[in-house]
Amino acid sequence: MAPKGSAFLYARPEVQARLEPLVVSWGYGNDETIASQFVDWHEWQGTRDMAAFLAVPDAIRFQAEHDWAQVRAECHALLAETLLRLGRLTGEPSFYPDDVSWYRQMAVAPLPAAVDLEALGKRLDAEHHIVLPVHAFAGQPLLRISVQGYNTPADLDALAAALGQLL
Repeated sequence: MAPKGSAFLYARPEVQARLEPLVVSWGYGNDETIASQFVDWHEWQGTRDMAAFLAVPDAIRFQAEHDWAQVRAECHALLAETLLRLGRLTGEPSFYPDDVSWYRQMAVAPLPAAVDLEALGKRLDAEHHIVLPVHAFAGQPLLRISVQGYNTPADLDALAAALGQLL
């Protein structure tokens, strides 16, 4: 719920020495009187725009004010129902049980082996205005579905209808 780049990294003290920064900047290599090499190496990137970090408190407040735990639960329920529908449509078994310990708001649905993934992706976009990742992993055609708080049951109905027509 915050802009890209506003995440933070926490590492237990006993593993901090194993982590090196992807981008080196202020503090890197400053081994003189440092309180923590981990902090010095990771804390600051010289000219980085800090605006994204300043949005984090508002993002946390927004989630609290809108019962985001309930929103996540509703998103999972909508995705679970969609995965069942797509399984009935394709005849392909799900990769995992309907359990939030396996997936939350994003999952993949297996597609029939004979599907032309490139054509399917293009037709979903051109004919139905649906854009989502359609790809293969280890030879298995997949559709990646992500449900967020702004998605509605009508959105997932449209996906199921489009796939019913195109497959």
